[in-house]
This record gives sequence, C-alpha cells and structure tokens, in this order.
Amino acid sequence: MEILKDIKIIEAILFASNEPVLENDLQDKIVNKKMIGNYLKDLAKFYSNRGINLKKTGNKWSFRTSADLSEELTIFKEKKRKLSRAALETLAIIAYQQPITRPEIENIRGVQMGRGSIDHLMEIGWIKPKGRKNIPGKPSLWVTTDIFLEHFGIDSLKNLPNKNELIASGFLEKRSAISKITDLSSNVELNEVNDYENIDEENLDDFINER
Repeated sequence: MEILKDIKIIEAILFASNEPVLENDLQDKIVNKKMIGNYLKDLAKFYSNRGINLKKTGNKWSFRTSADLSEELTIFKEKKRKLSRAALETLAIIAYQQPITRPEIENIRGVQMGRGSIDHLMEIGWIKPKGRKNIPGKPSLWVTTDIFLEHFGIDSLKNLPNKNELIASGFLEKRSAISKITDLSSNVELNEVNDYENIDEENLDDFINER
C-alpha cells in the first residue's frame, strides 16, 4: 500500500505543478525515499505511450505533451491588430479615390509612405493591385476588394459613407486627411482619373474648392 501511495503522491504533485519539480522535493514527500528513482522510472515507462509523457530535465521532472501530438494540438488564434493612422488614411484614400497610385496617395497625405501600410492592407485582404497607370514608370493602381466591402458591411462602393456619417460613427478622428478625402470624394466621381499629381495635404482644400 505504501508503494502505491508513494506513486500516487508523485503523480499528483507532477500533475498539479505548473513547472518541473526537483527530484529531491518529490523524494521528501514519499515514505520509501530510497525508491524515488525506481518510482520515477516506472512512471516514465507507464506514460511513454500515452498522450502525456513524464520527462526528466536536469534534476527536475514534469509531464509533457507527447511529441507526436504537437501538430494536432497546435491552436491557431486570430490576433487583432490595430491599424496605424497611416494605414487607416491610406485605406480611406484608396476607397474614395480608386483606382489610385502610390505617388497619388502620397500627394494627398503630404508625406512619403513606406511599404508597411500597403503591405498590411494587402495582408488583411482589403486592397489589391489592379493594372498600371499609363504614365512614365507605369505605377500600380490600387483598389479595394470585396473583402473590404464585406468587413465594413457596404453593398457597393457607391454606398461609402460621407463625411457626416463617418463623424457620427466615431470613425473620423481629429486627423484631417480622412476628412479631406471624403470631402474630395463628394466632388469627384469615384473612378475618375485623378489629376492632383502635385498637390500636398496643405493645399488640398484649395484643390477641392476649385473642382
């Protein structure tokens, strides 16, 4: 009975512990202390073909998930990533002014942009390249995708919210670039070829008024 109780104590301690347990600490808890080595070997053999295995690392013991089950136990989680302000502005500009080139996006925002914003939006699946503009260098034209429409619950690009609707929803923050692009969209047809190659953000209001 003492042998069985010793084994049960060892098993319970290892099962309950969040970290590997020192062999000496296990030995202190049992009656037949000289048998600790044999007990652990027997337990390791018993669990060798089960879903968990008893493993020794240094002077410590712990239960580990069987190595041949690692793929089956991999858990994939969706991780929410907050869009940066640059990516948000880029998305808004593409949505309201597509098809549009990267230099044109930079002209509206008034700053040069790295690959991060466009790459992130492509990774999410909200934008995609669609042909090239017939100008020197033939830059890629960017448009939104059906996934973009589905995510924001929009039936078609014609039903994109206007500036007042964005303000009411809380989507529009103090940053002016998105506000200005929604103003611009109300004065320019969605798919019209853009002609603001040399316009920066500071002069965008004048440009809007002229249209």
